[in-house]
Amino acid sequence: MKTLVLPGRIDDDLAKAAEELSFMAKKPISKSMALNLLIEVYHAHLNNPCALDTFSQQLQNLNIMSPEEFDRYWDDPAKPETPKPKAYPRSRKAPAKKPK
Repeated sequence: MKTLVLPGRIDDDLAKAAEELSFMAKKPISKSMALNLLIEVYHAHLNNPCALDTFSQQLQNLNIMSPEEFDRYWDDPAKPETPKPKAYPRSRKAPAKKPK
């Protein structure tokens, strides 16, 4: 057995997938089982030559980070530089300023 270190958000997504698969199977599915099932689905999908060609073309056209950029991003996700102003629904006016 080998240890796989995943960024927290990806581990959370994998745990959620395992939970959803457990619900569908009505049996417990671990994260490693979920990962194996997801890989099997990936292989089954790409056994279709049309799907493989389409997926390959889409993958080639994506602006994908380098592995180092990906790891840095997940280790320290960029924070917004400036806070976004509060947005109010059209049906509601922005709060009035207090008189001095």
